[in-house]
Amino acid sequence: MTTIKTIPEPAREIPVRREVDVLVVGGGPAGIMAAEAAAKGGARTMLIESRGFLGGNLAIGLPILGFLGRKGNQIIKGLPQQFIDRLREKGAAGEHVPCKLHVSLTIIDPEQAKSEALATMERAGVEVLMYVLCVDAIKRDGKVCGVVIESKAGREAILARTVIDCTGDADVAFRAGVECRKGDQTGGMQPPTLMFCMRGVDVDALRRAIVEHPDIYDMDTMPAEQFRRRNFITVGLRSQIARAREAGIDIPVARTILITGMADDEIWVNMSRVNGVDSTDPASYTHGETVARRQIYEIERYLKEFVPGFADAEMKCVAPFMGIRESRVIVGRYVLTADDILSCRRFDDAVAVASYPVDIHHAVGGDCSLYWCEDCYDIPFRSLVPAAVGGLLVAGRCASLSHEAMASARVMSTCMAMGEAAGRAAAQALRDGVEVADIDVSKLQRELLETGAFLRK
Repeated sequence: MTTIKTIPEPAREIPVRREVDVLVVGGGPAGIMAAEAAAKGGARTMLIESRGFLGGNLAIGLPILGFLGRKGNQIIKGLPQQFIDRLREKGAAGEHVPCKLHVSLTIIDPEQAKSEALATMERAGVEVLMYVLCVDAIKRDGKVCGVVIESKAGREAILARTVIDCTGDADVAFRAGVECRKGDQTGGMQPPTLMFCMRGVDVDALRRAIVEHPDIYDMDTMPAEQFRRRNFITVGLRSQIARAREAGIDIPVARTILITGMADDEIWVNMSRVNGVDSTDPASYTHGETVARRQIYEIERYLKEFVPGFADAEMKCVAPFMGIRESRVIVGRYVLTADDILSCRRFDDAVAVASYPVDIHHAVGGDCSLYWCEDCYDIPFRSLVPAAVGGLLVAGRCASLSHEAMASARVMSTCMAMGEAAGRAAAQALRDGVEVADIDVSKLQRELLETGAFLRK
């Protein structure tokens, strides 16, 4: 029997669903900020998303890291801060809390984040279309002028003056022929995590154990006073993991990572890990979700038997998808590097500022390495611009970043700031009648500052 390797796909005409000024692909942290910024700048804006909700990693139980810089000053402001302010009005976000390991953390309610993301789009006048996959980029004369989508309605096109790729996986850029890279020098990528939530946790008991018995309940470089606050994140308890492994419990990571939630008895657990997952390969991604789903029940057992405060706790919910730390990044007009980050580099075309450490979860094994800059660093506009394809910006963790730089810039606050810059740039290009890659960046910088964003002067 002959195995069929390929089949021909006949050419066909597809309907154009919409023509807009700015099309944002991907409704995660970068995408919602990009769409809001573009719409507020006067552009007819559309946001498309493959899932049935907006928010991306805002909706999986993670805290937002990096709103503050290493010196305690706030370095992410503008539209991202306004989003947090609206969550706080609903009791759905905490304060920006300094953290010795993560610089800062901001606890949010993931369900309220989904609702607020949609409400933000409605207020800004952004047209939202969910349940659609971007399956191709439309190019004319070397410039992206739209995308092809697939859904239960069939195959359609959306045309735009500027497309902003906020997919996290550089899906539009890849299909447009932009050079993309994945992983380190050997192709190894940071493994993903499937978050889950425990309720009924005696958080005070956990807090007391860490503060009063650091010899038993060890924390990686994190001082005891950090755990006296209401909101905190643990990274440690290595000795407890060793004891659990001796008892036959299979733990895939070296450290216990627990994050307090908005409720007093709520803990989100960041401890599953499946090495070798490639989120751009559906078979690999499926394998990751399957294995991680098995892991979380072993981790639940570990918490209940070996970690103070969890004896009577129960698993409440599991995140709707794995949190992907790394996949494709583009090669842009400038590739941000670890040297740029660790030297706190400034750029003339800076459009965002970040301070989160280079945080590399090892592609092999269960540990990670962190490296900090002394203050903060700039992200240049050129890192949002593909090197050889026009009509396209890329914001979020798939921007033009080296493997090590992506390990810092991947956190949600930084992605939100990049998204705002990209959206404002797209609207400015429309108003000025120029290609988005050719905008006056000094004018964009003035607009960012005037509308409340933070840039180093």
